[in-house]
Amino acid sequence: MKKRDTIDPQEALVCTMVLVAAADGGITDREIGVMSGLVQTLPVFENFTTEHLQHATSAAVTLLSEADDLAHGGKLIREALEPRLRETAYVLACEVIAADGVAAQESLRMLEFVRGELKLDNLVVTALERGVRARYQKAEKAG
Repeated sequence: MKKRDTIDPQEALVCTMVLVAAADGGITDREIGVMSGLVQTLPVFENFTTEHLQHATSAAVTLLSEADDLAHGGKLIREALEPRLRETAYVLACEVIAADGVAAQESLRMLEFVRGELKLDNLVVTALERGVRARYQKAEKAG
């Protein structure tokens, strides 16, 4: 299979989510639900068809098959996204990892890879991570 030379911004966002979700060996139903909800509701995915989503998801899974494909995928993602959408990609990756409530080491390593590929400022990364953490807090039950 010939490697692709480019992907569009929406494909790059989906690839980013799938890469972090699949990093620990499989994608959970909860992660699929979060990804699906994000694709269905966020303005960045306006006019993104189901067929396009399936194609982008398959492409992302293929990128996980070998280390050089992962490096190639990181480059494609970075080149497809302007700086403001790189922040979007990172926060989407954080959302997917937060979906299960516990982040596996493999997922955290993939998130670190994504962070490096996107070349985001550390303060921006901290703010994005903090925002996602705040969204996924659980309420303590009153005694």
